[in-house]
Amino acid sequence: MPALVDTPPKGGDRWRDLGSRTASAVVLVPLALFCLWMGGWIWTALVAATALGMGYEWLNLCRRRRPAPWLAAAGMVYILPAAAALLVLRAHGVGSVLFVFCIVWASDIGAYMIGRMIGGPKLAPAISPGKTRSGALGGLLAAVGVGLAAARIGGGSMMPAVLAAAALGIVAQGGDLLESALKRHFGVKDSGRLIPGHGGLLDRLDALLLAAPVAAALTALHGQELWR
Repeated sequence: MPALVDTPPKGGDRWRDLGSRTASAVVLVPLALFCLWMGGWIWTALVAATALGMGYEWLNLCRRRRPAPWLAAAGMVYILPAAAALLVLRAHGVGSVLFVFCIVWASDIGAYMIGRMIGGPKLAPAISPGKTRSGALGGLLAAVGVGLAAARIGGGSMMPAVLAAAALGIVAQGGDLLESALKRHFGVKDSGRLIPGHGGLLDRLDALLLAAPVAAALTALHGQELWR
């Protein structure tokens, strides 16, 4: 039976992948923000290229298990709604996409930092042995912090922003766990090797794959930006 307590690695080992993760972010984040700001065909091209890359990774994963065609096709249900949601959110404005990005990034960073510093009981040891409850809480608090900051900067109401940020933070962590479950199913550590410190596109964008469609749905229900 797996142990319920995760002891953080000793010394600098707990931060061994921080350098590669940071280097990847320094390259990818400015590119994503530039395309987001430009909008139009540039943003559409980035979203389309990313979706194609994730689709390629998914097919490679499926080849490892030689599943029926419908299991391979299930990847489109996993990938295409997020791509469509990012285009819809951009139509609402740069801020709508940036809000989701910041929540996903904050959730990821908060979970990583707090989880590595504190450790403690594991969140879902059967799915992802490295994730801790302290990290999940840290990620959620970081996401809520983004909601508060967005409402303050954008002149919106605190409660809608906090509720939306909390919901998206939880969904983002759910996307991370889903990707871990899929990799366990396919028997791989990473979905690909494109991004140092993260693996493949599916590894890096796992949280966004669930958060973006939920954000688009909430925006449609709310009738305006989620922080207002």
